[in-house]
Amino acid sequence: MTLRAVVAMMEHETNTFSPVPTPLSRFGSPDVPTGAEVYRRFKGTGTGIGAFLDVAEAEGMDIVTPIAGNAAPSGHVQKAAYDAMCDAICDAIAAGCDVCFLDLHGAMVTETTEDGEGSLLKRIREMAPDLPIAISLDLHANMTNEIVDNCDVLVGYKTYPHIDMYEAGQHSGQIMVRALKGEIKPVMAWGQRPILAQTLRMGHDDHPMKPMLAMAREAEANGLLAASVFGGFPLADITHAGLSVVTVADGNRVDAEEAADRMLVEAWKEKAEWIFHSDPLPETVARAKEMTDGPIVLLDHADNSASGGTQDTTEVLKEVLDQGLEDVAMFGFCDPDVVAAMEAAGVGSEITVDLGGKVDMHDIGKTGTPLNVTGKVRSLTDGDFVVTVPMGRGITMSMGKSGVLEVGNVQIVVISQHTEPYDLGCFRSVGIEPTNKRYLILKSRIHFRAGFQAIATAEIPCNGVGVTSSDNSLFTFKHVRRPIYPLDPDCPERPNYG
Repeated sequence: MTLRAVVAMMEHETNTFSPVPTPLSRFGSPDVPTGAEVYRRFKGTGTGIGAFLDVAEAEGMDIVTPIAGNAAPSGHVQKAAYDAMCDAICDAIAAGCDVCFLDLHGAMVTETTEDGEGSLLKRIREMAPDLPIAISLDLHANMTNEIVDNCDVLVGYKTYPHIDMYEAGQHSGQIMVRALKGEIKPVMAWGQRPILAQTLRMGHDDHPMKPMLAMAREAEANGLLAASVFGGFPLADITHAGLSVVTVADGNRVDAEEAADRMLVEAWKEKAEWIFHSDPLPETVARAKEMTDGPIVLLDHADNSASGGTQDTTEVLKEVLDQGLEDVAMFGFCDPDVVAAMEAAGVGSEITVDLGGKVDMHDIGKTGTPLNVTGKVRSLTDGDFVVTVPMGRGITMSMGKSGVLEVGNVQIVVISQHTEPYDLGCFRSVGIEPTNKRYLILKSRIHFRAGFQAIATAEIPCNGVGVTSSDNSLFTFKHVRRPIYPLDPDCPERPNYG
């Protein structure tokens, strides 16, 4: 009998402090792909849904692809957007299927639920109680009972930058296939520790995440079907934000529980290491100015669009201009108004514009501060390029109409749609060769390493301004469970939350 598989994607990392809206249009460009378009865009790509398509196809399944929505991180997902994606998935399941593969994130917060993924999975389980469900999740997922209790197989990424999105989907899908054939009986366990870990401490090559991921791989090598460490997404002010572990065993729940707890005990021992501490911005830029061999990456990490930043704050750029750093390229400012002015002027023209600072950040008490600059328009493009790094390999990146504005010694990429700079194509597609630059300013945190680590001689975090700052004092947490470290320094390892 040919099995019918529903394969879909619904991904969003919600920064509840972000002023950037999240309508349905943000989940696809030019439109959210549905039906055959999902297969066309994602088959053969380095994504979780790409892996699920390969797994289902290899088993000869009849594949239904209702929708594939993936939005750059931003504020709460609008109700209409969430309902449209969930309805598409649930309608496909209601039409009849034998297995469901979902490429999810794990940190979606909507206007109506703080657990977008858990609410979807619960809805599916209520309508199809016996349906086998396999999911893949981002390393920054905030785990909940609703997520774990309403699926059968769950695997998270083991890398940040997320260069194993395909592998996580493949891993989850292959466990499900074995379960469908009766070879194994997956059972899951999960747990948390009260740590609001920060993403700048979650790189897979960095302490303390690196040894945690090594423990997960060791557990899998010793017999577990899967072990996933989730650093969590700390800028989602929801009840269950924070660090967690999920394990999958073959039939023996005790094995899964013991493995999860071993990893969580180690995570708590290193709780202080999960917190990032910034140096003053003038000091970091001055230190960079003394360095000679490039490309030197300066990270404007407080305004990272891949964590919900506005991608238009100006403080780091201003400091670089004030200190006179030379031979600099920057990616990038999301400022459609400036792009329009560049287009109107044309390549080769000199223009004066108010760059950035268009969006106020009320939740952190910051007002947008434009930077008045005069520069030359060096290039203009449609902003599309194909990703070549393993993280999303093969997908088309859409920056919207884009261009390069040269201000003094800095070539600034200005774009119209929020885009994380993790592939060298973000520079090369607009005519800048990043390997030839002494300095690269990137509005990024860790993802930049997917493409830039191989060429960078150094990386220097720069403590600018934005809603992705690592300064917890900027944020008023109202919903996260308390006590939690580091908001509550004396928090016990196992609080009684009632």
